[in-house]
Amino acid sequence: MKAILFDLDGTLHDRNATIARWLEGHVDRFDLPAAYAARFVALDDFGYRPKREVMPLLVQEFKLKHPPQTLLDDFAAHLMVAPAVMPHAHAVLEELRAAGVRTGVVTNGWPEVQTACLHGCGLTELVDDVVISKVVGLSKPDPAIYRLALQRLGVHAAETWFVGDSPRNDIAGPQAVGLRSAFLGTGPALAGERPDAVLRDLRDVLSLV
Repeated sequence: MKAILFDLDGTLHDRNATIARWLEGHVDRFDLPAAYAARFVALDDFGYRPKREVMPLLVQEFKLKHPPQTLLDDFAAHLMVAPAVMPHAHAVLEELRAAGVRTGVVTNGWPEVQTACLHGCGLTELVDDVVISKVVGLSKPDPAIYRLALQRLGVHAAETWFVGDSPRNDIAGPQAVGLRSAFLGTGPALAGERPDAVLRDLRDVLSLV
């Protein structure tokens, strides 16, 4: 294997830990009810539900006096202040580079947020390329975004793994273009998808090469 492509949120970025850290400060800043944090996590659906939908629901359910936009602004301002890197991410990326394996990130999202996440997690200098959906005008699971990532790394699908936590974006999508997929179970559960490998944590990536 010559290359490994990684998802970002839930894979190299420990989004669950970042959300928990933000919620702790968020609840304190706005004196929110104790049940607010757990309900946010449920409505957020591992980041797949737009926060413009989540915040009005929270205001309504908890009868909050804060406008939804105020809560949304706090999310935007504070979430990426100190993002948490996934355990073992640095060591795994360094070992892959030492072994001559090319690495890339393919992530959906806005460039400002995802770039801040990469920098904050100390990942920017550890990967060879980053493809962000809003920069390239393509989003997972569109097959074209995986093909673009392969082209930019200069490798073929048959010699590349895709590692991620989304059954739809990181298993079925990559497999559709000939990539092998490795599933990291930090996000939504599998629902019939069949990854080529299931990882206990990122250290298992090293066994793929």
